[in-house]
Amino acid sequence: MTTLTDDTIPATPRAMRDEMIVFVVMALLLASVPFTGVYPFFVMQALCFALLACAFNLLIGYGGLLSFGHAMFMGTAGYCSAHALKVWALPPELGILVGIAAAFGLSLITGYISIRRQGIYFSMITLALSQLLYFIYLQAPFTHGEDGIQGIPQGRMFGVLDLSKPTVLYYVVLVGFLAGFLLIFRIINSPFGEVLKSIRENEQRAISLGYRTDQYKFLAFVLSGTLAGFAGALKVFVAQNASLTDVHWSMSGEVVLMTLVGGLGTIFGPVVGAFVIIAMQQYLAGFGQWVTVIQGSIFVICVLTFRRGVIGEIAHYFRRSL
Repeated sequence: MTTLTDDTIPATPRAMRDEMIVFVVMALLLASVPFTGVYPFFVMQALCFALLACAFNLLIGYGGLLSFGHAMFMGTAGYCSAHALKVWALPPELGILVGIAAAFGLSLITGYISIRRQGIYFSMITLALSQLLYFIYLQAPFTHGEDGIQGIPQGRMFGVLDLSKPTVLYYVVLVGFLAGFLLIFRIINSPFGEVLKSIRENEQRAISLGYRTDQYKFLAFVLSGTLAGFAGALKVFVAQNASLTDVHWSMSGEVVLMTLVGGLGTIFGPVVGAFVIIAMQQYLAGFGQWVTVIQGSIFVICVLTFRRGVIGEIAHYFRRSL
């Protein structure tokens, strides 16, 4: 893990300024999408997965904890939000809150179980818990098994914003993504984030300095899982369904792929990685199952040629914090 962070740029006012400039440029580019003719569904889907990858990156890139079960937070929030919207007929804002609350509760339970272990043992426990939930959701009546929850009403957010209109829905998803991204950015650049980085680099030294590392890792796990649930709740409005795909282990694998392709331990890397992977799935769909082979090939090339990821290599070349 430390080899991926040897060239990390220290958090300085200049680095913060560079990151904020890139954030403003990214926000302006994303805000202009409806006027460019780009397929909005693709961008909305990519934004949801970008937020999920950023949440995952908070855990592994800054906390040094590799989770193989992050899809369980996204899928749980999606199912709970979908059920609240369709069965309980809650408005969109409350439906999102239900999904976030479900992911928060799940992260508390799974974090308490898994955070006591380190390394591959932690990863295997998260994978096992994720698969356990997958089979629970497969049999649970409210999830409708393999059919999932279909035809989810989009409704009016705050009684004003009609989410059935693609442009309105796009900007709601964009605001949600930017809010989640800024929250993660603030966490990373806070004293809490600095302690997380120290735990990632040398946990024993952090313990010797008096930090209760298990508590920091547990809180990072809860924050990451809750934000992943936020991404899942937003995705419900984009796809208008909640299915087992979002809980399957392969989804957790895709999140790992997005983060590594974009740049592990970078602010903007997971966003770029998510757009790359979703773009391949969207525009290479005609190749059928070969899409997986293409993704695997790209992953191998990334690992062999630029180990820091797309954004990581750019940041290293220009000596900037991204």
